[in-house]
Amino acid sequence: MRTGKTQSLPMMCQHCAEPPCVDVCPTGASFKRADGIVLVDKHICIGCRYCIMACPYKARSFVHSPQTDQKPDVPRGMGTVEGCTMCVHKVDKGEMPACVTACANAGHEAILFGDLNNPESDISKRIASYPSRQIRENLNLDTGVRYLGI
Repeated sequence: MRTGKTQSLPMMCQHCAEPPCVDVCPTGASFKRADGIVLVDKHICIGCRYCIMACPYKARSFVHSPQTDQKPDVPRGMGTVEGCTMCVHKVDKGEMPACVTACANAGHEAILFGDLNNPESDISKRIASYPSRQIRENLNLDTGVRYLGI
């Protein structure tokens, strides 16, 4: 039954346990870190865009134009592919990704970040307390991103 209700859902890299983007990358530029974060190494990406085609979430994009005012810890480059990095430059310093901080600063607790494999982490406790979903669960990619209330 149609209710007329619409919902907005941020679609970012889902940081899959077995990322299809990594499997198709001919240079190894797409890779998954030990902590589960999926990244693109801008230095070896040749811009073939195979990873964009392989991503069932359409969560990667190609940088078409020159980039100016670069931030040294978050480089972007024309002719390469990019996607959500979970702000790995912050995570590596023990900080939270920018979306988590912005959401908390706005007085919400809608976005959490942490170790899903640690049952004592805040995110694991939240997921154990509330039903969560993975987008396109039928693909069995075991995504690292979970959604509540959808």
